[in-house]
Amino acid sequence: MNPPRRWLRSDYLSAAMTPVSEPTPTPIWMHRWLVAAGIYNLIWGAVTVLYPPWLFDLTGLEQPNYPFIWQCVGMIVGVYGIGYLAAASDPVRHWPIVLVGFLGKIFGPLGYAMGVMRGDVPPAFGWTLPTNDLLWWIPFGMILLHAWRQHRNEAGVRHE
Repeated sequence: MNPPRRWLRSDYLSAAMTPVSEPTPTPIWMHRWLVAAGIYNLIWGAVTVLYPPWLFDLTGLEQPNYPFIWQCVGMIVGVYGIGYLAAASDPVRHWPIVLVGFLGKIFGPLGYAMGVMRGDVPPAFGWTLPTNDLLWWIPFGMILLHAWRQHRNEAGVRHE
């Protein structure tokens, strides 16, 4: 027996696909994804701040000459984690936090690809892309679509 594909079930997609005419409550999966993103980013950021060479050791890359710069990256990632946890309380209201994270998760892989093509970034660094960026594209995109529909619906109700 195959396990259920919960992310494909219609109830998981209904919030993002509901017509604008009726407001829908924010589904619990949006909260859970944002909490997961927050925890993931806080852990990744803390490890990077406390032990900056971990990723370089793991990938076999040469450690940077100035680890404090990499620690700053860890701090930024951790701050994103705080933002995701805050947004989890009300994803529709806090959609700008989700948007900033979504853009970072799109531009990060684009920057990586450009760096690899120029020879500035070793391909081994790309192992972080699935968990740091790609995993979050669909849920963040669906949260933003849901928020857009909710705000569009509210705007339509106010103007009628």
